[in-house]
Amino acid sequence: MTITLLDALRRSLPAHGIDGYLVPRGDEHLGEDVPACAERLKVLSGFTGSAGLAIVLPDTSLLFTDGRYMLQAPAEAGPAWQCLHNGENPPSDWLNTRGGAPLRLGYDPMVIGRAALDALEGSWGTLVPVRPNLVDAVWTHRPAPPATPIQVQDAALAGRTVTEKLALVAETLRTANEDAAVLSDPAAVCWLLNLRARDLPHTPALLAHALVRADATAILFVAEERMDARVRAHLGDAVRVVQPDTMPAEIDALAGLRVRIDPARTPVWFEQALLAAGAELSQAPDPCLMPRACKTEAELEAFRQAHRQDGVALTRFLCWVERNGIGQTEMAVSNTLLGFRMATNACSGASFASIAATGANAALMHYHPAAEGSAPLAENALFLIDSGGQYAGATTDVTRTVWLGDATPPEAWRDQFTRVLQGLIALTEAVFPEGTSGHRLDMLAREPLWRAGLDFDHGAGHGLGSFFGVHEWPSAFSSKGPNGPVHRSMVLTNEPGYYKPGSHGIRLENAMAVEARAVGGEQPICGFETLTLAPIDRRMIDTALLDESERRWVDRYHARVLNEIGPHLDTAEASWLERACAPLGQN
Repeated sequence: MTITLLDALRRSLPAHGIDGYLVPRGDEHLGEDVPACAERLKVLSGFTGSAGLAIVLPDTSLLFTDGRYMLQAPAEAGPAWQCLHNGENPPSDWLNTRGGAPLRLGYDPMVIGRAALDALEGSWGTLVPVRPNLVDAVWTHRPAPPATPIQVQDAALAGRTVTEKLALVAETLRTANEDAAVLSDPAAVCWLLNLRARDLPHTPALLAHALVRADATAILFVAEERMDARVRAHLGDAVRVVQPDTMPAEIDALAGLRVRIDPARTPVWFEQALLAAGAELSQAPDPCLMPRACKTEAELEAFRQAHRQDGVALTRFLCWVERNGIGQTEMAVSNTLLGFRMATNACSGASFASIAATGANAALMHYHPAAEGSAPLAENALFLIDSGGQYAGATTDVTRTVWLGDATPPEAWRDQFTRVLQGLIALTEAVFPEGTSGHRLDMLAREPLWRAGLDFDHGAGHGLGSFFGVHEWPSAFSSKGPNGPVHRSMVLTNEPGYYKPGSHGIRLENAMAVEARAVGGEQPICGFETLTLAPIDRRMIDTALLDESERRWVDRYHARVLNEIGPHLDTAEASWLERACAPLGQN
């Protein structure tokens, strides 16, 4: 009988004195996207989603994930796994109500953070750190860690030099009376040092840890052979590059110093190692978080340029899919869109695996078509395409849902689409005090759906990186709790949706930059500048549901798309776009 990885993991538990084992989705950087060598949850359960936690016990296998994946997870994991909504039935609740003797639950402290561990605390038993990782120990043919060449992100695109960024972060540490900070998030490391690599499939990430000090110096833990002379010169004397296996010794050298740890973004191993070394912990947000999220003028201009280029590609694609999409498979259509992006000669690749979904597949919020066996686009059906590209200074993420065929779309679907559009408009048009939590704005994208007794089980938007992650802090807009403050110069997405299991899915998504709207009053007031430029399917809009201001918004937006994108299209495409952007009420 073949021994599965799950069976092998269970058999290893007694040797470590534990009754069960935690397997989070994250890697040694707690990332949403992980390299192949860190796909532990996927190889153990078959679940391919970007968020999840497994609890493996001798007779039970539990998989907790969020609302995006409640249809996908059971289908992928199969009958060996019980799949639970982590909001409605958190892991701690399940553990506390299971009954029986107390458990000793093992975990790898290098792939889970303090915040996640604290959320598991309860009367059910004890958490036990175990190294090395038990999944790795039984995972045969595990891929090697990525080691792609390191590249420089030019200061002209970043808007700040490494020296300027080190000084900025050092001032933050000195103000907090801290001597150093651990940087575990590759987005922070790459932002601080103006570096990129290709360690992840769609994100130009360098998977590395770093220490930054209050004297404006830093230590980068990465193999020196990954960098050439230009990278080494770029880092300068303020950045010391050391091998990753020296990290324990460098942590020990921080004895007696006050070191910042972001409990939400740092593996708990660092906390445990620092305490063992005799350092004083300061729990506070990653010092790169806010300056990275608030883009420089150079980064904002790169976003505008990237979205114009991306808009040309997406508009050409939407024209193509209306004329040629029916009968093509979801995967073929997704590849065609990437081809349009690459034809701009500005895009270096997709920013994530496209969600190209027709029919019932579109009700799976994070559905990705398979290379073999993906569904063909059908006539008189909806097609949802959520995709993005990586450009020299910016990352794009955009969703459009379109009707394919000549028949009139079902009235109920047009109603749902229009309410999603109204949510997009309402959030786009918001004005708010600077620093408002995204939680307070999220409801704007939902209220038109709520009026019809509808909703969607994902956030209404997220942060975008500057030629980096398609999902970056702040989480922007979510009904699930505090999302971080919204400040000027952040770039966020706006993506309401509606999903009918077994039938169809609808989502619209634009990227937006936060800008000042009212100056000189009692407090700064902000609003949004829309960056995404691509038509919204007018055939799906029930104009009777729109008020006058909403109709004007659609017409103004389409006029802008036509003006900025139209000149870059060929004659046939430009003619199609003119019809697609005609004022509402015109044929």
